[in-house]
Parts: sequence; C-alpha cells; structure tokens
Amino acid sequence: MKTNKSLLAALPLVVAPLYAYGKAHKTQAPNIIFILCDDMGYGDLACYGQPYISTPNIDRMAAEGMRFTQAYAGSPVSAPSRATLMTGQHSGHTHVRGNKEYWSAEHTVKYGNNTDFAVVGQEPYDPAHKILPEMLKDRGYRTGVFGKWAGGYEGSASTPDKRGIDEFYGYICQFQAHLYYPNFLNRFSRSAGDTAVVREVLEDNIKYPMFGPDYFKRPQYSARIIHDKALEWIDSQDASHPFVGFFTYTLPHAELAQPDDEILVGYKKKFFVDKTWGGQEGSRYNPVEHTHAHFAGMITRLDSYVGEVFAKLREKGLDKNTIVIFTSDNGPHEEGGADPEYFGRDGKLRGLKRQCYEGGIRIPFIAWWPEHIKAGSVSDLQFAFYDLMPTFCDLAGVKDFRRRYTNKQLPGDGFDGISIAPTLLGNDDKQHKHDHLYWEFHETDQIGVRRGDWKLVVVEGEPRLYNLANDIHEDNDLAAVHPEIVRELVDIIKKEHRDNPMFEVTMPKF
Repeated sequence: MKTNKSLLAALPLVVAPLYAYGKAHKTQAPNIIFILCDDMGYGDLACYGQPYISTPNIDRMAAEGMRFTQAYAGSPVSAPSRATLMTGQHSGHTHVRGNKEYWSAEHTVKYGNNTDFAVVGQEPYDPAHKILPEMLKDRGYRTGVFGKWAGGYEGSASTPDKRGIDEFYGYICQFQAHLYYPNFLNRFSRSAGDTAVVREVLEDNIKYPMFGPDYFKRPQYSARIIHDKALEWIDSQDASHPFVGFFTYTLPHAELAQPDDEILVGYKKKFFVDKTWGGQEGSRYNPVEHTHAHFAGMITRLDSYVGEVFAKLREKGLDKNTIVIFTSDNGPHEEGGADPEYFGRDGKLRGLKRQCYEGGIRIPFIAWWPEHIKAGSVSDLQFAFYDLMPTFCDLAGVKDFRRRYTNKQLPGDGFDGISIAPTLLGNDDKQHKHDHLYWEFHETDQIGVRRGDWKLVVVEGEPRLYNLANDIHEDNDLAAVHPEIVRELVDIIKKEHRDNPMFEVTMPKF
C-alpha cells in the first residue's frame, strides 16, 4: 500500500526523538498498559460530554494526557476489532473479520466436579502472521492479558500461551464473556510453569443456576476477579524489564449485572427515569430492573478500576515510565436492556455496534504518559486500531518490524498501520497520515471508507456518501451529487478488500 511505503521512510524520524530521550535520561523502553473496554460509545464518558455518568478517574487521565476526537476501532464488533489491533491489518486484510464462534460438544474437558464442558471460542488468528504481543516479547517485554482474548478457541493454534503471552486470566471465549457471573474463567501463567491455558471453575457460582432470580445470588463477579489479577500482575513487575499489559475489561458490555453495592445503589437513588427489561425469548440475559442505573454503574465501576491501575503504578514507582491508553473496541450496543438512546451514548453519531456508520466505529481514546504526552491536549488525528501495532513497536524500539515480521510464505501478508507516536509525543509535523481508513463487516454486509471528510458506507452493495465536515450524523446521502467521489472511494474498496470465504461482503454496485 502507498501508506506502507511512506511509513518506511518515516520510521527513523519517529524513533530517533524517543531514543534520544532515553539516551539522555538513561531510561529503558516504556511500559505499556492498554485498557480496552467493551462496547463503550463515543459519548459515554464525562470528558466526551456524557452528562449522567461519573467518570472522575478517566476524566483526570484525559486532563493529564491527550484526548482524541477522531479515533476509530478496527471493526464494529469485538473479535475483528481486536484482531486489527493484534495483527496491524485492517478488516479487509486480517484473517479474523467477524465473531465466528466454535462450539464443539464432541470435544469436552472435565474440571472441578467432573462436569463436562464443551470446547468454545472464536476463529483463531492466523498462526503464520505475527501478532503484537509476540513482537514486544521479542523486544524483552513481559506480557500479560487480563479480560477477553477472542483470538482463538480453546486448544487452537492461537491461544495466549502460544502467542507470546506470559500471563493470562479471563475469558478465552468472548461469548462466555457476556456473563459477569460465569461458571468458569481461563488462566495461564508462564512464570508458574503452566504449559497451556486451563479452566478455573468458579465453584461458588455453579451453586446457583444461570437463569432466574437465583442467578443474582452468584457471589463471584468476574470483572472484579479479572481486575484483581491485573493488579497482582502489575505488583509483580519492576524496573528491570519493560512490560505490556492488555487489560481487556468486559465492562460495560451486555448483561446488566453487578454487585448491589454503593455504586449501584447510588445510581438507583439518582434522577434517572429508570426502566425494567423483562427479557426476551431465547436471550442469554436475565430480566433486570433499574437498567439505567445498572448501565451507569458499570461505567463508573470501570472508572474505579482505572483509578486503581493508576494508584498501583504510582505505588510501585512505575508511573513515570508507563504509557497508559484507554479506549473501547467498538460503538454501543442495545442488548440485554441497554438504552443507548437515553444516554446519548453515540455522542450524537449515527449508528450502533455492528454498523460502519460513525456511531459503530468512532470511539473514545485517551493516552497518558507524564513528561512525554502534553497534559490537556486534544488531537483530531484520524487513525484506527491497526495503527497501534506500529505505534507500540515504535515506542518500544522494535526497529523495522515490517521487514522482520512480514511472512513472505504467507500470500498477502503485511501490515496496514502507521505509527501515531509523533502525535503522542507532540511532533505533529513528523506525523504521517493515512490517505484513507477502511472497515468491512459481513454480518450487516457493510463496508466503510473514510478519506479526509468524505465517508462512504456501502450497505448490501449500495454506496452512500457523506461529508462529515458538515454532516457528522451521516443524514444526507450525496452519492448522486458526487459520483466522481463515489467512484474514487469504490476504487479504494476494490484495492483494499481481499476475499475471505468465512466473512463475505457484497462489493459496491457502481
């Protein structure tokens, strides 16, 4: 791609200032904490204009760091969005482009009380294509993932133990991650001598059924358990080795369920015109009262976890050399009684999760690094998740990762991202930019292309053209007015799309 060539020329310009700083101050490569929440809309945080929900820790992070206004997920749903982050490829190139599930009752395992569990999980990342944790581990980083994996089903060739992860705790299967009181979680610890990912059965939860009123008697709240493991992992780190932690929290996704503690009780007493969701036939979610209070409480709970991460870094004396990023994997959902319309969760953008309109893919994104990232800064740089691989490699000093890690035996292998490290470090004049950004998603048969202010959304082969400069809500289709722009953006789609029979989309009719 044209952007890849420009990046190769730009890398020395980007890396040199960072190395110069390190040499002058005798510092090692920075630690990285990447906090990825689940289904948080662009407008769900107070620092992005949310009027109802309290997020003081994330707001402070934005005040002390850089807030981005035109950051994009890699896809409008979870697994492929995370795949673009891990592979550095957009969803027209990366292997995983949807939430393909594996349920194998023929292959079961026994844990705890000898209960049979079916093997579950998502389509694996291509094991022949290097992913981000493997690259950073090669650079000497200690690596941890806490939360959702979604990069391969149990026993596949792409589980955390096989993809450069030292410590993992959470959900291998993101379908299981819809529940906050699950029957089991998965774990792996290289430091403990584990050789494979195993299931940790949550016996206290299994005492109660998964449906009905007794479900809410389950005491082991997975979000808290996973977060505590992440804090323990930070506590085990020191300044002798750099580390990278992917904290892929499930909050505030899907099931409206959490402890009935002061956070939730406080929101129940607030001014919300609260609602009850009575469930629906075939749903995985239990009925729930106080849906507005629950949703607000989940985001404030997540905010408290972020505060605890910062407190732990400061306690360990690791905060000065750690870059922390907070973001979401895609736009807001309306499952399980969630009410994005009430909260204005899409930040006045059109569309929700599963759509290539702005509301499905534009996300909050905040970066923090004392003495490196300017406090209180705001950037309108247009970038997407597949830019984070080159960014992290850039910050970590992984030189020429494209040449080192492109698999010449894998047809079409390569990387689509451009490092945003210059913007993070205040070197905007050295920031190379994309000619365009690209998304596709097979479930809703949509393709998205953004070039400057022009945005093309293709739905079932039908192109729709919008000018985001004066139509941020994507209300006015200008395809008939500017057929020449449509043709140019369609040509981009034809160039960027590579067929994948598992995740088929309809190419534009033009």
